[in-house]
Amino acid sequence: MVNETSSGVLAGVSVAGRSGHWDIAYDAGRITALRPAQTGGGGFVMPLLADIHTHLDKTMTAARMPRRAQSLFDAIEMMGQDAARWTDDDLRARATQALDKAHRHGTALMRSHVDWPTADTPRGWHVLRELAQDWRGRVDLQLSSLTALDDLLRIGVDVAPALRHDGGVLGAFVYRNANQAADISTLFDLAESHDLHLDFHVDEGLDADARGIDAIIDQTAKRGMGGRVLCGHGCALSVRDPAEVETLLTRAADAGIGLTVLPGANSYLQDARTGRTPRLRGLAPLQEADAAGVPVMLGSDNVRDAFFPYGDYDLIDVLRMGVLMGHLPPDNWLDAISARPAAWMGTTLDIRVDGPASFIHFDATDLNDVISRATATRRVWRDGAVLHPFQGDL
Repeated sequence: MVNETSSGVLAGVSVAGRSGHWDIAYDAGRITALRPAQTGGGGFVMPLLADIHTHLDKTMTAARMPRRAQSLFDAIEMMGQDAARWTDDDLRARATQALDKAHRHGTALMRSHVDWPTADTPRGWHVLRELAQDWRGRVDLQLSSLTALDDLLRIGVDVAPALRHDGGVLGAFVYRNANQAADISTLFDLAESHDLHLDFHVDEGLDADARGIDAIIDQTAKRGMGGRVLCGHGCALSVRDPAEVETLLTRAADAGIGLTVLPGANSYLQDARTGRTPRLRGLAPLQEADAAGVPVMLGSDNVRDAFFPYGDYDLIDVLRMGVLMGHLPPDNWLDAISARPAAWMGTTLDIRVDGPASFIHFDATDLNDVISRATATRRVWRDGAVLHPFQGDL
């Protein structure tokens, strides 16, 4: 099916977001022309990918876990015990393996949360900051702190300046905290005073009384911080009153909040009981959020650790999970792993004339074919050259 001509043209391809077939001409690493093709059969081309929610400090530790996590907080406890044994070399080796996998699968942008439990800058932040420099131009890496809300109010005076200095994002874990509305307001004060964006792990459970996202929406709207506040997980929205959720999502859209849905870890941890099939999967209402106008994104989240012992930093697999679990039409949701998170991180991955000849080329007819056939051959193009290996063992 592949038709790569010697003249620098990828011929007869279907291109995501465009009807018909196209010839993509390239030279010196740039796309020089996009021309309607006379014939098809050249495969399917889509933009590079953006993974806006990962945990590189925890990754590749699943084999070290003593048991299957029975809940989110069980996973937190096991990871905390493992973290006490982390070294710079251990962190660097695991995170490098993850970045290499992501790169070869076609990810160009990534945001990683980094656990930050005390006032001192954590080991993981130092290591990942160095890796961000090393991987620039291959996987451009943003870093976000991750601290429980109660702890962050205590140590934020130390965390925020360090984030500002390093260009990081301020992250918090919010779940049924006492004095939640007031504390979230204080956290927004901290973010505003240091000109920081916010990225929340919020309402990551199946308790309908978990309503941290309500206070986050209130503060974002009040302060005009649209486009600077991202909410991840939102599992509790799946069990709240639908009419209430509809109103809430409209307010979120008006406030300019983004929502990241994490189908892997949420389906693994929510409603988990040994010997019993889960009834509730904890998937945030992504269709309803999208319909309300909220920018909805999908992310890898945890990969091969206590929270989710599977995955390979392949956002196509994440999209496949989202399509199956959320009953999504694939063509309408490709942007959730590419254009939307890229825009949220301040850049674009569009396939366009004069842009870089960087994209993913599948031996497939369209995105539905890609979703249907996990074994479809994939070639990741970066600046006019194809990465190796194409597929194989990553």
